[in-house]
Amino acid sequence: MFTGIVTHQGLFRGFGRGRQELVVEAPGLRPAPDPGGSLAVNGVCLSLLEADKDRLRFNLSRETLERTTLGALKPGDGLNLELPLTLSSPLAGHIVTGHIDAVGRVVKVSSRPPGKRAAVSYPAELRPYFIPKGSVALDGVSLTVASLGPSSFEVELIPLTLEGSNLGRLRAGARVNIECDMIGKYVYNWLSQRRRPG
Repeated sequence: MFTGIVTHQGLFRGFGRGRQELVVEAPGLRPAPDPGGSLAVNGVCLSLLEADKDRLRFNLSRETLERTTLGALKPGDGLNLELPLTLSSPLAGHIVTGHIDAVGRVVKVSSRPPGKRAAVSYPAELRPYFIPKGSVALDGVSLTVASLGPSSFEVELIPLTLEGSNLGRLRAGARVNIECDMIGKYVYNWLSQRRRPG
C-alpha cells in the first residue's frame, strides 16, 4: 500500500533474464526494502529480488509488462520510487495500491505558472471511476482530477511535483500508468452488483 507521494527518484538500468527482471539504480533510497519487500516503481508495486548497494532487481511478470509502461523503458529513464506505507506514516496523498488499471497517453502539457497542466486520455472502461476533484495516480504520483471529459482528464502539476518526480519531463504523446481511486472502484462495483437481478 502506498500514498502516491514520491520521495525518491531512480534510473532504469536494464532488463534481466529475458525481460523477467527489472534493474533500477536508486541512490539514497533509505531504508532499502528487504528481499521480498515491495517498492512502487512508476506506480507499479514490485517485489524486490536483490539489493546490491544502490542497484535493485525486481521480478517482472507478463501481466506487468502488458498492462504498464515498464516494458517500454529505456536505459537512463527516470523512475518515481515510493516505499510502502507504514502504520506510522502520514496518509499525505491518497490510498494507492500499485496495481495499474490502464496505460494512458498524454494529450497536451501546457504552462500554468507557477506549474503546468497536463491532459491525459484514458480507456473508456475507466470512466466510471473518475469524478471531478477526485484522486488519480499517474506513474505513482497522487494527483487531483482538475477537469474531466468523456475520454480524457486534466491534472495540475505544481512545482513540487515537477521537481520531485519524473512528471516534470512529461511531453505530449508520452504513455503513463494510471491507477484510479480504489475507493471509487469499490463503490462502483458494489452499486453495480446491487443493480443486477437476483
